[in-house]
Amino acid sequence: MQERLAKPARKVAPLQPETAPRGNCRHEIILGIDPSLRGTGYGIIRVKKPHAEALVFGTIHSPPAWPRSRCLVNTAQVLKDQIQKYHPTVCAIEGLFFAQNLQTALLMGEARGVCLLSAAEAGLDIFEIAARKVKQAMVGFGAAQKLAVAKMVQRLLHLTEAPAADAADALALALTFAQESRSYSLTPLKML
Repeated sequence: MQERLAKPARKVAPLQPETAPRGNCRHEIILGIDPSLRGTGYGIIRVKKPHAEALVFGTIHSPPAWPRSRCLVNTAQVLKDQIQKYHPTVCAIEGLFFAQNLQTALLMGEARGVCLLSAAEAGLDIFEIAARKVKQAMVGFGAAQKLAVAKMVQRLLHLTEAPAADAADALALALTFAQESRSYSLTPLKML
């Protein structure tokens, strides 16, 4: 026992090399993801003065005829392409929700896992934000309708028209992260 205690502690090597500084760094380019099997919303914003700007946003659609595995591969590939093109340093993903239907929960879990893997492989810091917190930050009401969130996203990012619902939710996640990471919050963001 004394021999084991006398040995220096082993160091664990990280799975991925550090690509961005961790901790209280200021993230300038933020990826937001609203996961779904057949309609994953994504949005990448750049935080700058006087207001944030949307670099890219959209919905990753997969046709109903595609098998689940092909939908997941499609989602992963689009996210990897966007990450490689715009180089975000952090990802804000919608938090878990409680589904009454077990099958729906499993499908959402698979889609969410693919999104998390795509962000993690790129070395992004990943934060989970609850949908109610996003609605509260965007509209001031935790049970706000999707249209209200989309209109506020349009206004904050100075877009010519409101984005589609899934893309608006993803942009709202990125905006909420930008807001929460630069101000004092009673409920800190949950890093995954």
